[in-house]
Amino acid sequence: MSKFYPLTVAKVKHETRDAIAVTFAVPPELKQTFAYQQGQHLTLRALIEGEDVRRSYSICSAVQDEQLRVAIKRTPGGVFSTWANESLQPGATLEVMPPMGHFNVPLEPESERHYLAFAAGSGITPILSIIKTTLQAEPKSRFTLVYGNRASSSVIFRDELTDLKDRYMGRLKLVYVMSREPQDIELFNGRITGEKCSAFLKHWIDINDIDVAFICGPEDMMQGVSKSLQDAGMAKEKIRIELFAASIPKHEHKPRKIEVGAAHQTEVTVIMDGSAASFTMDKDKESILDAGLRAGIDMRYSCKGGVCSTCRCKVVEGNVEMDVNYALEDYEVARGFVLSCQSFPITDKVIVDFDQHE
Repeated sequence: MSKFYPLTVAKVKHETRDAIAVTFAVPPELKQTFAYQQGQHLTLRALIEGEDVRRSYSICSAVQDEQLRVAIKRTPGGVFSTWANESLQPGATLEVMPPMGHFNVPLEPESERHYLAFAAGSGITPILSIIKTTLQAEPKSRFTLVYGNRASSSVIFRDELTDLKDRYMGRLKLVYVMSREPQDIELFNGRITGEKCSAFLKHWIDINDIDVAFICGPEDMMQGVSKSLQDAGMAKEKIRIELFAASIPKHEHKPRKIEVGAAHQTEVTVIMDGSAASFTMDKDKESILDAGLRAGIDMRYSCKGGVCSTCRCKVVEGNVEMDVNYALEDYEVARGFVLSCQSFPITDKVIVDFDQHE
């Protein structure tokens, strides 16, 4: 799972002034390796001005499309996103890790559900994959999407969403919320917040008719909408959230006190791709990921901010504490899964396994 594969860029389409959709050509021998579920993401790697740069981007195509496509929105100061938007062309080769992520729910052909999604900006990327896949896989299900942007010119996949609405008339409801482009209906003006979500639930959306909700966008929007849905009576387990990497909250590690007489170092063993490698590290100076990379182990990672789950692994011996976690569900943490980029050992020996997935 940690291996990168060279994939050729088949197509680059400019969706907006600051966003491109990149389609990869997947050779027949890698079709199974790159088979994906709706809502998953890819970790891309490129050498940019001599630096190994890795970023994760959500897949925006439907599972039924059998087309591997991601969207890359330029972010201020973003090394990878700026390079991709300015320089990436068909025929180029990128190193790509197989699909990862759990931002989805199982689909059943006979299901008759009503899904709700709130997205902002490039948060539409995994949501688009989920909507397209779901409406095809579950002919009796419906989808309601509330999509926030600054203005219509910044709406990614606007034409594709319009086509979907026309194709699934009566099954897909689509509302745009604009923060800098006034619309006739006041409810559709401003930013998507918890208060805005509450207004939608009061005037436009019946919470009792919603089976599953998806939220993707900046952290404050994600938390506000999630709280609003729960306050309205929706169970937390029915709400799926995905924070995109461009909105990684700034976080500074605060060292923990090590008990008097306790060892300051720990022995860490990393199991990955069937092999084990060990190293010694200080307990509270750096994460397991950073210590492993410094020890020369090619551990998988992308954002290093606790958002993308690329560095997900399972603690099979010892204990660690995570600083932040925006990627793992509660049930995953309960089963022992952690993000190595946020994990700091608190025992004298720790073994983490990247090969376990359940």
